[in-house]
Amino acid sequence: MPAIESLGAASRSSPLWSPDEVTVIFVLGGPGAGKGTQCAYLVSDYGFKHLSAGDLLREEQDRPGSEFGEMIKTYIREGTIVPMEVTVQLLENAMKVAIEKEKKTLFLIDGFPRKLDQAHAFERTVVPSKFTLFFDCPEDVMQERLLNRGKTSGRADDNIESIKKRFRTFVETSMPVVDEFESQGKVVKIMATAPPDEVYKNVQEKFKERGVEPITLKFVHN
Repeated sequence: MPAIESLGAASRSSPLWSPDEVTVIFVLGGPGAGKGTQCAYLVSDYGFKHLSAGDLLREEQDRPGSEFGEMIKTYIREGTIVPMEVTVQLLENAMKVAIEKEKKTLFLIDGFPRKLDQAHAFERTVVPSKFTLFFDCPEDVMQERLLNRGKTSGRADDNIESIKKRFRTFVETSMPVVDEFESQGKVVKIMATAPPDEVYKNVQEKFKERGVEPITLKFVHN
């Protein structure tokens, strides 16, 4: 993944792309809501490029010579939010690579924006989003999923202390993003307590209502 060569997005006054050129769907939900699984289904059937803000940050923190590596590690360990300029630039860089090398123009951006200022900055400088796909899931269900994942994931933040911090951060900072986009008619809300295949069927129905059609007929996932 390309490094952050310069924080160009932070100083731009208009979007790099128009929504006619590039389609972005934000994917939000509390930690453990099942975003990654649903994104994998959507990539398979709809041809999206899936970008996880968290994965990009984790890659950057481990990249030799990264000027942001130690800072990102500290924020992730504390369960707090990395400065938006860094995250927006990482996303923009990854989108540029996908557009140029893979000819992708459909993007699922997972786990972002996590604050209103991130949402505003991205839409102002990169591209306005089409809508936000929001997976709604009770905290106790998400906690159980994350603790189970933590047994094998090796992720430093899959422990009870970090999980509780992440829940609190999500409610305090990310829900205002969902609320604002919902007021603009730009939220597709999905209840995420059912098994993944059932959740996905609901996602497909909502996408059809929004005029987003699959590129394949492969609807069954084992």
